[in-house]
Amino acid sequence: MGRRKKIVQECERLMDEPENIRNIAIAAHVDHGKTTLSDNLLAGAGMISDETAGEQLAMDTEEDEQERGITIDAANVSMTHEYEGTNHLINLIDTPGHVDFGGDVTRAMRAVDGALVVVDAVEGAMPQTETVLRQALREGVKPTLFINKVDRLISELQEGPEEMQQRLVSVIHDVNELIRGMTQDMDDIDDWTVSVEEGTVGFGSALYKWGVSMPSMQRTGMDFGEIMELERNDNRQELHERTPLSDVVLDMVCEHFPNPVDAQPMRIPRIWRGDDESDLAETMRLVDEDGEVVFMVTDIAMDPHAGEVASGRVFSGSLEKGQELYVSGTAGKNRVQSVGIYMGGEREEVDHVPAGNIAAVTGLRDAIAGSTVSSIEMTPFESIEHISEPVITKSVEAQTMDDLPKLIETLRQVSKEDPTIQITINEDTGEHLISGQGELHLEVITQRIEKNQGIPVNTGEPIVVYREQPQQPSDEIEGISPNRHNRFYVSIEPMPDELVDVIKMGEASMDMPEQERREALQEAGMHKDDSQEVEHIHGTNILVDDTKGIQHLNETMELVIEGFEDALDNGPLANEPVQGTLIRLHDARLHEDTIHRGPAQVIPATRNALHKALIDGKIKLLEPMQDARIDVPNDHMGAASGEIQGRRGRVDDMYQEGDLMVVEGIAPVDEMIGFASDIRSATEGRAAWNTENAGFEVMSDSLQREKIMEIRERKGMKLELPPSIDYI
Repeated sequence: MGRRKKIVQECERLMDEPENIRNIAIAAHVDHGKTTLSDNLLAGAGMISDETAGEQLAMDTEEDEQERGITIDAANVSMTHEYEGTNHLINLIDTPGHVDFGGDVTRAMRAVDGALVVVDAVEGAMPQTETVLRQALREGVKPTLFINKVDRLISELQEGPEEMQQRLVSVIHDVNELIRGMTQDMDDIDDWTVSVEEGTVGFGSALYKWGVSMPSMQRTGMDFGEIMELERNDNRQELHERTPLSDVVLDMVCEHFPNPVDAQPMRIPRIWRGDDESDLAETMRLVDEDGEVVFMVTDIAMDPHAGEVASGRVFSGSLEKGQELYVSGTAGKNRVQSVGIYMGGEREEVDHVPAGNIAAVTGLRDAIAGSTVSSIEMTPFESIEHISEPVITKSVEAQTMDDLPKLIETLRQVSKEDPTIQITINEDTGEHLISGQGELHLEVITQRIEKNQGIPVNTGEPIVVYREQPQQPSDEIEGISPNRHNRFYVSIEPMPDELVDVIKMGEASMDMPEQERREALQEAGMHKDDSQEVEHIHGTNILVDDTKGIQHLNETMELVIEGFEDALDNGPLANEPVQGTLIRLHDARLHEDTIHRGPAQVIPATRNALHKALIDGKIKLLEPMQDARIDVPNDHMGAASGEIQGRRGRVDDMYQEGDLMVVEGIAPVDEMIGFASDIRSATEGRAAWNTENAGFEVMSDSLQREKIMEIRERKGMKLELPPSIDYI
């Protein structure tokens, strides 16, 4: 029998023992060594050969991932590991580190109970380390730390034991500060900081396949002095044989990460707002494989042979072929065609996957990433909130008209697989817009459409996504319907950042029970009376109904909301989305007769009223910003900071780290297009850099009119602004 078949059989046997299951994700900043570490773990589990581990990058299954040397899609694998005489099943997800693919990290965290955070010993905790930690802790996922590339401290930086200890202690301290800051308001988390003594910190080199932790040193009798000597003398093979990385990390996973039986009682209240007294809540808490099926889809992938494969976490019941299951938000049922587990890039079919495991299912045609799939109709899980929003757009057109239907189908598929991508399909012009997290994100998507689907496409220049936001409260404004029989009285005011953040994070939404929503809004600073009158939330905008006892308003409210949504999606300056606005509906006069207060009357009236109120509130254009960090040798520091300043950016900090200078700054996304090639040539290819989305800022007054005109021209709008916008 083949080795792989044996592993699959062993995984199947262990699936029914939730106490011995660990669901984990590996997460880190880009290039800190996650995928190389995953290779080591696969080799340790006997799934790939020991010699090629670290170079094979088995979890980067797509060709473009291997070419670019980065992980783009989160990849799943199931493996077994013996710890203290008991065999454990470990379901692992290797997640991307590049900021453009942060959506995959957020979704992976929903499926797992533990996150192994990898940090480069030389670079320390970086911006994306902070982001992945935040994503894990928000989902109630417990972290442990692995400090990678320790070999570089010994051989490249030639650090002595003292210096090295100081550096490692400082990395652990930084990570713990982040964890403390993020968990201080979380009542259900005791103390999740990591510590060497407790064994929740490991050190090593994924490239040279050795690793140590306090328990492993006690077991093998090795100390840091010996490790440094072997590393300095290039005896890395002996190091690997005496203290293999996979044993150290997998032991840490088995000992310190919770199993589903311990994790689910804590996680269910965090991610599900259903009745916690119900039988269903009880079966999920108990990880009952005989209960009703509850499966949360965290990822959708295309298999050329099997079609769509939905993978995710089984919280209750057992998934089997032939089951008829409900998919949240859609009518009817879907029939399960097959169930399986992932072995890296390959999917192995099995008879059933019980609660507490990560499964791969075909046949769920209505599911998207974030769907709740169940055997009975139920309250779905909380939607997966992605931390960043699309900031850059490209148009995509099929080169030949014959490919158009196939392209539309493919784009729909793309948005199903990756909810952080927004697709706008204009059936009239044949132009399709893809909005994503950054240049690389869009480049990868368009490349895959061409390669995998064989559709030649033309792509336009990247277009930056802007926002509009009022700067002050407006007066009460009247909106009159075209037939002059209906009137609406509206005012607006900008919302404080705390309130906007609560909506962005999904902590206050219209899907929640009213009482919970009120409390969340009040905690973020909203007045008690206002929180009781919230009628609608659209994007990061809130509509408050201040009217009292107006006849027919209830049946007209849906149209009022439609008019407001239209006005918010297409702001008055340049048809860009409006954000962070509190809208008050003060009063309304409605015609008695339904015919005279239909959509053609109400929608224009409310849309125009809101646009006038926004202009009265001095609405301005906001542009997306990016934080940039550049690590560069001393003599290229001027060129690096010049690259940020020359892009309308500002340099916030410069400091020495090891033998490199670090330049930190912020610049508009619009100016950062093409940054990669410019920084390479400015520093002779010696700079390492990364960028991270930093939200939206008001564009400087001197550029407002010029940019608004440019966008209006691109969108084919009238070039003169309404006379009331005289402040720009």
